[in-house]
Amino acid sequence: MSSTVPSQSVVRQRAEWMRPVDEKILETMRDEGNMTPSALEQLDVTVANYASNRLSLMADYGLVERVAQGLYRITEAGEAFLDEELDASELEPAKE
Repeated sequence: MSSTVPSQSVVRQRAEWMRPVDEKILETMRDEGNMTPSALEQLDVTVANYASNRLSLMADYGLVERVAQGLYRITEAGEAFLDEELDASELEPAKE
């Protein structure tokens, strides 16, 4: 008799503004470290222009932060979202 372990599905609470690629970007940043849009494209996450737009929006909501021109890192909020400890729909955009 074989025993199978049920796969655990990740149920993250995304906000309406988020896209599925945002999770892939955050997961890649958690695994690889600081990222540029071009690096995300080289890793086949998404094209650089789209990554740039998504990173900018995620920075507005605090899931990533810009450390230099075009270079981003995941924040504690981004980590908490990936760990299912943060409901992204509760985040507010930064006020300019």
